[in-house]
Amino acid sequence: MKNKWNMLALLLCSSLAFYSCDSTDNGAARQVRVEDEKEAVQAPAFNADTAYALVEKQVTFGPRVPNTPAHYATGEWIVKKLKEYGAEVTEQKFQVAAYDGTMLNLRNVIASYNPGAANRILLAAHWDTRPIADKDEHEPDKPVAGANDGASGVGVLLEIARTIHEAQKKPDVGVDLIFFDGEDYGQPDNSELPYKEDTWALGSQYWSKNKHVPNYRANYGILLDMVGAENARFAREGHSMQFAREVVNKVWKAGNRLGYSDYFKYVNAPAIIDDHYYVNRLGNIRMIDIIEYNMNAADGDYFGPYHHRHSDNMEIISKNTLKAVGQTVLHVLYNE
Repeated sequence: MKNKWNMLALLLCSSLAFYSCDSTDNGAARQVRVEDEKEAVQAPAFNADTAYALVEKQVTFGPRVPNTPAHYATGEWIVKKLKEYGAEVTEQKFQVAAYDGTMLNLRNVIASYNPGAANRILLAAHWDTRPIADKDEHEPDKPVAGANDGASGVGVLLEIARTIHEAQKKPDVGVDLIFFDGEDYGQPDNSELPYKEDTWALGSQYWSKNKHVPNYRANYGILLDMVGAENARFAREGHSMQFAREVVNKVWKAGNRLGYSDYFKYVNAPAIIDDHYYVNRLGNIRMIDIIEYNMNAADGDYFGPYHHRHSDNMEIISKNTLKAVGQTVLHVLYNE
Protein backbone atom coordinates (compact mmCIF):
# COMPACT_ATOMS: atom_id res chain seq x y z
CA MET A 1 0.00 0.00 0.00
CA LYS A 2 1.72 3.09 1.28
CA ASN A 3 5.13 1.99 0.02
CA LYS A 4 3.87 1.76 -3.53
CA TRP A 5 3.19 4.75 -5.79
CA ASN A 6 0.73 4.06 -8.58
CA MET A 7 2.81 5.28 -11.52
CA LEU A 8 0.05 4.83 -14.08
CA ALA A 9 -2.19 7.13 -12.12
CA LEU A 10 0.62 9.64 -11.88
CA LEU A 11 1.02 9.64 -15.66
CA LEU A 12 -2.69 9.94 -16.28
CA CYS A 13 -3.04 12.66 -13.66
CA SER A 14 0.14 14.60 -14.27
CA SER A 15 -1.53 17.70 -12.97
CA LEU A 16 -1.43 16.06 -9.54
CA ALA A 17 2.33 16.49 -9.27
CA PHE A 18 4.36 16.85 -6.08
CA TYR A 19 3.54 20.03 -4.19
CA SER A 20 1.49 21.54 -7.02
CA CYS A 21 -1.65 23.56 -6.47
CA ASP A 22 -4.60 22.85 -8.74
CA SER A 23 -5.08 25.76 -11.13
CA THR A 24 -8.86 25.49 -10.90
CA ASP A 25 -8.91 25.58 -7.10
CA ASN A 26 -7.37 28.70 -5.66
CA GLY A 27 -6.34 27.51 -2.21
CA ALA A 28 -6.26 30.91 -0.55
CA ALA A 29 -9.66 31.80 -1.91
CA ARG A 30 -11.13 28.51 -0.73
CA GLN A 31 -9.90 29.10 2.79
CA VAL A 32 -11.68 32.43 3.11
CA ARG A 33 -14.61 32.33 0.70
CA VAL A 34 -17.52 31.28 2.92
CA GLU A 35 -19.81 34.29 2.85
CA ASP A 36 -21.77 33.01 -0.15
CA GLU A 37 -22.45 29.60 1.38
CA LYS A 38 -25.53 28.56 3.26
CA GLU A 39 -25.32 28.62 7.03
CA ALA A 40 -23.63 25.49 8.25
CA VAL A 41 -25.19 23.03 10.66
CA GLN A 42 -23.17 22.83 13.87
CA ALA A 43 -21.99 19.31 14.53
CA PRO A 44 -21.51 17.92 18.04
CA ALA A 45 -18.07 18.46 19.56
CA PHE A 46 -15.48 15.79 18.87
CA ASN A 47 -13.74 14.81 22.11
CA ALA A 48 -10.02 14.52 21.41
CA ASP A 49 -9.28 13.20 24.90
CA THR A 50 -11.58 10.24 24.38
CA ALA A 51 -10.18 9.62 20.90
CA TYR A 52 -6.66 9.64 22.29
CA ALA A 53 -7.65 7.09 24.94
CA LEU A 54 -9.17 4.88 22.24
CA VAL A 55 -5.93 5.02 20.27
CA GLU A 56 -3.92 4.23 23.39
CA LYS A 57 -6.13 1.26 24.25
CA GLN A 58 -5.40 -0.36 20.91
CA VAL A 59 -1.67 0.07 21.39
CA THR A 60 -1.85 -1.62 24.81
CA PHE A 61 -3.06 -4.80 23.09
CA GLY A 62 0.28 -4.94 21.28
CA PRO A 63 0.85 -5.10 17.51
CA ARG A 64 -2.41 -6.10 15.84
CA VAL A 65 -0.86 -8.49 13.37
CA PRO A 66 -3.26 -11.07 11.87
CA ASN A 67 -3.15 -14.54 13.42
CA THR A 68 -1.92 -13.22 16.80
CA PRO A 69 -3.74 -13.06 20.15
CA ALA A 70 -3.40 -9.25 20.15
CA HIS A 71 -5.15 -9.08 16.80
CA TYR A 72 -8.02 -11.26 17.94
CA ALA A 73 -8.44 -9.36 21.23
CA THR A 74 -8.49 -6.01 19.45
CA GLY A 75 -11.14 -7.20 17.04
CA GLU A 76 -13.32 -8.35 19.92
CA TRP A 77 -12.83 -4.99 21.63
CA ILE A 78 -13.79 -3.01 18.52
CA VAL A 79 -17.00 -5.03 18.12
CA LYS A 80 -17.85 -4.55 21.81
CA LYS A 81 -17.29 -0.79 21.68
CA LEU A 82 -19.43 -0.38 18.59
CA LYS A 83 -22.29 -2.29 20.18
CA GLU A 84 -21.93 -0.13 23.30
CA TYR A 85 -22.26 2.86 20.98
CA GLY A 86 -25.57 1.62 19.62
CA ALA A 87 -24.43 0.50 16.17
CA GLU A 88 -25.80 -2.37 14.14
CA VAL A 89 -22.64 -4.47 13.82
CA THR A 90 -21.71 -6.95 11.11
CA GLU A 91 -18.55 -9.04 11.07
CA GLN A 92 -16.97 -10.35 7.88
CA LYS A 93 -14.62 -13.20 8.72
CA PHE A 94 -12.55 -14.62 5.88
CA GLN A 95 -9.20 -16.14 4.99
CA VAL A 96 -6.75 -14.94 2.38
CA ALA A 97 -3.18 -15.84 1.49
CA ALA A 98 -0.56 -13.13 2.04
CA TYR A 99 2.24 -12.41 -0.43
CA ASP A 100 4.49 -14.94 1.36
CA GLY A 101 1.87 -17.70 1.38
CA THR A 102 0.80 -17.21 5.00
CA MET A 103 -2.92 -17.89 5.36
CA LEU A 104 -4.36 -14.93 7.24
CA ASN A 105 -7.50 -15.10 9.38
CA LEU A 106 -9.04 -11.68 8.82
CA ARG A 107 -12.12 -9.83 9.97
CA ASN A 108 -13.76 -6.69 8.62
CA VAL A 109 -16.07 -5.00 11.12
CA ILE A 110 -18.96 -2.89 9.84
CA ALA A 111 -21.03 -0.59 12.05
CA SER A 112 -24.22 1.04 10.77
CA TYR A 113 -26.28 3.95 12.05
CA ASN A 114 -29.74 4.62 10.66
CA PRO A 115 -29.47 1.49 8.49
CA GLY A 116 -32.80 2.15 6.76
CA ALA A 117 -31.68 5.45 5.22
CA ALA A 118 -31.18 5.39 1.46
CA ASN A 119 -28.62 8.20 1.50
CA ARG A 120 -25.48 6.87 3.17
CA ILE A 121 -21.95 8.04 3.92
CA LEU A 122 -19.17 5.50 4.38
CA LEU A 123 -16.27 6.07 6.77
CA ALA A 124 -13.35 3.66 6.99
CA ALA A 125 -10.00 2.90 8.60
CA HIS A 126 -7.79 -0.17 8.95
CA TRP A 127 -7.25 -1.78 12.33
CA ASP A 128 -4.37 -4.19 11.68
CA THR A 129 -0.69 -3.28 11.99
CA ARG A 130 2.44 -3.91 9.95
CA PRO A 131 4.05 -7.28 10.79
CA ILE A 132 7.53 -5.91 10.15
CA ALA A 133 9.28 -2.59 10.72
CA ASP A 134 10.84 -2.72 7.27
CA LYS A 135 11.96 0.93 7.29
CA ASP A 136 13.67 0.69 10.68
CA GLU A 137 17.36 -0.03 11.11
CA HIS A 138 16.65 -1.54 14.53
CA GLU A 139 14.86 -4.90 14.58
CA PRO A 140 13.25 -4.53 11.13
CA ASP A 141 11.77 -8.03 11.32
CA LYS A 142 9.64 -7.24 14.37
CA PRO A 143 6.12 -5.75 14.17
CA VAL A 144 5.34 -2.08 14.77
CA ALA A 145 3.09 -0.64 17.48
CA GLY A 146 1.01 1.16 14.87
CA ALA A 147 -0.24 4.05 16.98
CA ASN A 148 -0.56 6.28 13.95
CA ASP A 149 -0.66 3.71 11.15
CA GLY A 150 -3.84 1.97 12.11
CA ALA A 151 -4.88 2.95 15.61
CA SER A 152 -5.35 6.68 14.94
CA GLY A 153 -7.98 6.16 12.25
CA VAL A 154 -9.78 3.57 14.34
CA GLY A 155 -9.74 5.87 17.37
CA VAL A 156 -11.27 8.72 15.39
CA LEU A 157 -13.98 6.48 13.94
CA LEU A 158 -14.87 5.02 17.33
CA GLU A 159 -15.15 8.50 18.82
CA ILE A 160 -17.37 9.55 15.91
CA ALA A 161 -19.53 6.50 16.62
CA ARG A 162 -19.78 7.41 20.30
CA THR A 163 -20.60 11.01 19.46
CA ILE A 164 -23.39 10.10 17.05
CA HIS A 165 -24.82 7.62 19.54
CA GLU A 166 -24.94 10.11 22.40
CA ALA A 167 -25.90 13.21 20.41
CA GLN A 168 -29.47 14.43 20.65
CA LYS A 169 -29.43 15.44 17.00
CA LYS A 170 -28.33 12.74 14.57
CA PRO A 171 -27.00 13.20 11.02
CA ASP A 172 -29.68 13.35 8.32
CA VAL A 173 -27.98 10.50 6.46
CA GLY A 174 -27.18 6.91 7.25
CA VAL A 175 -23.60 6.36 8.38
CA ASP A 176 -21.57 3.20 7.95
CA LEU A 177 -18.15 2.70 9.52
CA ILE A 178 -15.92 -0.05 8.16
CA PHE A 179 -12.84 -1.24 10.02
CA PHE A 180 -10.79 -2.99 7.35
CA ASP A 181 -8.40 -5.79 8.25
CA GLY A 182 -5.24 -6.94 6.48
CA GLU A 183 -4.35 -3.55 5.04
CA ASP A 184 -0.73 -3.50 6.16
CA TYR A 185 0.43 -7.03 5.33
CA GLY A 186 1.74 -6.05 1.88
CA GLN A 187 4.91 -7.22 0.21
CA PRO A 188 7.90 -5.07 1.25
CA ASP A 189 10.00 -3.33 -1.36
CA ASN A 190 13.08 -5.35 -0.42
CA SER A 191 11.32 -8.71 -0.58
CA GLU A 192 13.32 -11.51 -2.20
CA LEU A 193 10.11 -13.17 -3.35
CA PRO A 194 8.75 -12.56 -6.86
CA TYR A 195 6.67 -9.40 -6.96
CA LYS A 196 2.93 -9.89 -6.59
CA GLU A 197 0.24 -7.34 -7.31
CA ASP A 198 -2.52 -6.40 -4.87
CA THR A 199 -0.83 -7.67 -1.71
CA TRP A 200 -1.90 -4.60 0.29
CA ALA A 201 -5.38 -3.67 1.54
CA LEU A 202 -6.64 -7.23 1.65
CA GLY A 203 -9.71 -6.43 3.74
CA SER A 204 -10.96 -3.67 1.46
CA GLN A 205 -10.39 -5.87 -1.57
CA TYR A 206 -12.53 -8.57 0.01
CA TRP A 207 -15.29 -6.19 1.08
CA SER A 208 -15.38 -4.46 -2.30
CA LYS A 209 -16.12 -7.84 -3.91
CA ASN A 210 -18.34 -9.15 -1.07
CA LYS A 211 -20.25 -6.26 0.43
CA HIS A 212 -21.90 -6.80 3.80
CA VAL A 213 -25.28 -5.83 2.29
CA PRO A 214 -26.21 -7.00 -1.22
CA ASN A 215 -26.08 -4.11 -3.69
CA TYR A 216 -24.82 -1.80 -0.94
CA ARG A 217 -24.38 1.79 -2.08
CA ALA A 218 -23.07 4.95 -0.45
CA ASN A 219 -23.04 8.50 -1.74
CA TYR A 220 -19.31 8.59 -1.05
CA GLY A 221 -16.71 7.41 1.41
CA ILE A 222 -13.90 8.88 3.52
CA LEU A 223 -10.89 6.78 4.51
CA LEU A 224 -8.82 7.79 7.54
CA ASP A 225 -5.24 6.53 7.55
CA MET A 226 -2.40 7.89 9.69
CA VAL A 227 -4.43 10.79 11.06
CA GLY A 228 -2.95 11.22 14.54
CA ALA A 229 0.65 12.38 14.37
CA GLU A 230 1.68 15.73 15.76
CA ASN A 231 1.86 18.44 13.10
CA ALA A 232 0.48 16.09 10.45
CA ARG A 233 -0.36 17.62 7.08
CA PHE A 234 -2.98 16.21 4.72
CA ALA A 235 -2.53 16.81 1.01
CA ARG A 236 -5.04 15.99 -1.72
CA GLU A 237 -4.08 12.46 -2.71
CA GLY A 238 -4.08 11.53 -6.40
CA HIS A 239 -6.68 8.75 -6.54
CA SER A 240 -8.99 10.81 -4.32
CA MET A 241 -8.81 13.66 -6.82
CA GLN A 242 -9.23 11.32 -9.76
CA PHE A 243 -12.31 9.52 -8.47
CA ALA A 244 -13.96 12.02 -6.12
CA ARG A 245 -12.59 15.53 -6.54
CA GLU A 246 -15.81 17.12 -5.30
CA VAL A 247 -15.65 15.08 -2.10
CA VAL A 248 -12.06 16.18 -1.53
CA ASN A 249 -13.16 19.78 -2.02
CA LYS A 250 -16.05 19.31 0.40
CA VAL A 251 -13.85 17.87 3.15
CA TRP A 252 -10.96 20.31 2.68
CA LYS A 253 -13.34 23.25 2.64
CA ALA A 254 -14.90 22.00 5.89
CA GLY A 255 -11.50 21.61 7.53
CA ASN A 256 -10.43 25.10 6.53
CA ARG A 257 -13.77 26.61 7.52
CA LEU A 258 -13.41 25.11 11.00
CA GLY A 259 -9.96 26.61 11.44
CA TYR A 260 -7.82 23.59 10.57
CA SER A 261 -6.00 25.05 7.57
CA ASP A 262 -2.67 24.02 9.11
CA TYR A 263 -3.75 20.40 8.58
CA PHE A 264 -5.85 20.36 5.41
CA LYS A 265 -3.52 21.84 2.82
CA TYR A 266 -4.50 22.78 -0.73
CA VAL A 267 -1.58 20.83 -2.13
CA ASN A 268 -1.73 17.85 -4.46
CA ALA A 269 0.09 14.60 -3.72
CA PRO A 270 0.75 11.48 -5.82
CA ALA A 271 -1.74 8.65 -6.06
CA ILE A 272 -1.14 5.78 -3.65
CA ILE A 273 -2.52 2.30 -3.14
CA ASP A 274 -4.61 2.33 0.02
CA ASP A 275 -8.00 0.90 0.99
CA HIS A 276 -9.83 3.64 -0.91
CA TYR A 277 -8.25 2.54 -4.20
CA TYR A 278 -10.09 -0.80 -4.11
CA VAL A 279 -13.34 0.71 -2.85
CA ASN A 280 -13.22 2.99 -5.88
CA ARG A 281 -12.02 0.43 -8.42
CA LEU A 282 -13.74 -2.74 -7.24
CA GLY A 283 -16.53 -1.44 -5.03
CA ASN A 284 -17.63 1.35 -7.39
CA ILE A 285 -18.04 3.78 -4.49
CA ARG A 286 -16.30 7.13 -4.58
CA MET A 287 -13.93 7.28 -1.64
CA ILE A 288 -11.21 9.75 -0.69
CA ASP A 289 -8.21 9.23 1.56
CA ILE A 290 -7.31 11.56 4.42
CA ILE A 291 -3.73 10.47 4.91
CA GLU A 292 -0.64 12.21 6.24
CA TYR A 293 1.66 13.44 3.50
CA ASN A 294 4.68 15.49 4.50
CA MET A 295 5.15 17.90 1.62
CA ASN A 296 8.52 19.11 2.92
CA ALA A 297 10.20 15.75 3.47
CA ALA A 298 13.70 16.19 2.03
CA ASP A 299 14.55 12.52 2.60
CA GLY A 300 11.51 11.14 0.79
CA ASP A 301 9.78 10.05 4.02
CA TYR A 302 6.51 11.62 2.94
CA PHE A 303 4.46 9.60 5.45
CA GLY A 304 6.58 10.76 8.37
CA PRO A 305 9.86 9.54 9.92
CA TYR A 306 7.88 7.02 11.99
CA HIS A 307 6.22 5.24 9.06
CA HIS A 308 6.76 1.46 9.28
CA ARG A 309 9.18 2.04 12.14
CA HIS A 310 9.14 1.28 15.85
CA SER A 311 8.82 4.99 16.57
CA ASP A 312 5.17 4.77 15.48
CA ASN A 313 4.05 4.79 19.11
CA MET A 314 1.96 6.96 21.42
CA GLU A 315 4.73 9.53 21.73
CA ILE A 316 3.92 10.88 18.27
CA ILE A 317 0.12 11.02 18.71
CA SER A 318 -1.41 14.48 19.06
CA LYS A 319 -4.85 15.27 20.43
CA ASN A 320 -4.88 18.38 18.26
CA THR A 321 -4.50 16.33 15.09
CA LEU A 322 -7.18 13.86 16.17
CA LYS A 323 -9.47 16.80 16.90
CA ALA A 324 -8.87 18.43 13.52
CA VAL A 325 -9.72 15.26 11.61
CA GLY A 326 -12.60 14.10 13.81
CA GLN A 327 -14.33 17.47 13.96
CA THR A 328 -13.97 17.96 10.22
CA VAL A 329 -15.51 14.59 9.40
CA LEU A 330 -18.36 15.19 11.86
CA HIS A 331 -19.00 18.58 10.25
CA VAL A 332 -19.22 16.93 6.83
CA LEU A 333 -21.65 14.28 8.10
CA TYR A 334 -23.93 16.80 9.78
CA ASN A 335 -24.02 19.06 6.75
CA GLU A 336 -25.22 16.45 4.27
